[in-house]
Amino acid sequence: MSLRQKAIHGAMWSAVEKWGAQLVSTIIFLLLARLLGAEAFGLVALANVFMHFMQIFLDQGFAQAIIQKDELEPEHLDTAFWTSVLMGALFILAILAGAGAVANFYNEPELAPIIRWMSISFLFSGLSSVQAATLQRDMQFKVFAARSLVATLACGVAGIGAALMGLGIWSLVIKEIVFGSTGALMLWSSSNWRPGFRFSPKHFKELFTYGINIIGLNFLNFFNLRSDDMLIGYFLGPVALGYYSVAYRLLLIMIKLLTTVTNQVALPTFSRMQKEPERMRKTFYKVTQYTSLISFPAFIGMAILAPELIHTLFGAEWMPSVPVMRILAFSGILQSVYQFNGTVLLAMGKPSWSLGLQCLGMFRNITIFLFLVHSGIVAVAIGFVAGGYVFSPIPLMLIKKVIRINFVEYIFQFLPPLTASAVMAGALFFMQYTILDWSLNNTLILLMSLGLGGLVYAVTLASVSPKLIKEIRNNLFPAAVS
Repeated sequence: MSLRQKAIHGAMWSAVEKWGAQLVSTIIFLLLARLLGAEAFGLVALANVFMHFMQIFLDQGFAQAIIQKDELEPEHLDTAFWTSVLMGALFILAILAGAGAVANFYNEPELAPIIRWMSISFLFSGLSSVQAATLQRDMQFKVFAARSLVATLACGVAGIGAALMGLGIWSLVIKEIVFGSTGALMLWSSSNWRPGFRFSPKHFKELFTYGINIIGLNFLNFFNLRSDDMLIGYFLGPVALGYYSVAYRLLLIMIKLLTTVTNQVALPTFSRMQKEPERMRKTFYKVTQYTSLISFPAFIGMAILAPELIHTLFGAEWMPSVPVMRILAFSGILQSVYQFNGTVLLAMGKPSWSLGLQCLGMFRNITIFLFLVHSGIVAVAIGFVAGGYVFSPIPLMLIKKVIRINFVEYIFQFLPPLTASAVMAGALFFMQYTILDWSLNNTLILLMSLGLGGLVYAVTLASVSPKLIKEIRNNLFPAAVS
């Protein structure tokens, strides 16, 4: 099977994993949002901030090093495995001792037991990180699809069952523990690799030399993505964080559905092209353009239809999330196509460049959030989006250095989806403010708007760029065309 066929095959299974798991996860999320309040989601969001921070250091960046490495020896895998297991055990002990200090920092006593129980997930991560890396390196995305679907279903049943039994916030904790344990069991049952009792300082050094940049990258990325949660939780409390986190969670769901399918396949695919920059450049153009064809209309529609989405999916009590959701949707447009910038830099052996970008982004976001957090969650969302767009040219300059992209060609490839999305937005505004009877049910308005928006977008895109539509059809259904 050629690299192109492996990438397409991997993308298909990655789509099954991400879309299937996200569909199930979203349904679970919606049900739990109706069973629990904003404070419960806010407290667990605070706990997750701490847990995700600790997760950064768990596998020392070894997973990405295993995926990227050209020549992999058994000692690399054994060393990575035992390092991850040891770090997982140490982290659990550290959290058992230090959870009280975290709870005192936020002045939320309920946080301490939540964090202690959630720390069990470090054991599952340490035991399965190498299995996951080897399977991803071999593009065995069918395994990840099964793992995600089974683990998501299992944790959903456990979480919803616990909520119906009246366990409140602990239903969210149980959900996290069941997801981690089920996922680890699925990876072990699907992987043929088993660890040997070896630890090689030489191979540790090789992995760590690459992985230290990944640790730094993930460390800075954490503050890019989580500093708003930390500051909102600290200054505004768990209720405000609950409303913000629901809007942000929807943004992340959309990004995962629209981009992580291809981005998961992109690192091993681009890594095999690292000595062919021209080929990588063409692939980079295509993957970003194809992503924009779906993400641009999706996020613009999300901004327009935010009130109907929130009311239909969560209920009237979550309407304070609407303005935040509308603003964050414009961040989704940028993030969807910029997801691949860091992947290219990693594949080209430039993790330090990605590290520098994340460092810049961290200082940008923390500065903005500290300045705006006292003005409320809407101001934080505006600052987050504005900062992203102001600094957006910088990563493209680095991409130009490694694969020689042409800025004009790169920007112009987004004109067809942007034009079609603008026409779609006009049609939605026209329907909502001149045709629709607002006494209609919110769900009916949402369904009518989605139908009209999808139709207008498809027709407009086919009109402004018929060659692009033909190219996509040829790539997806080559047998039918021939």
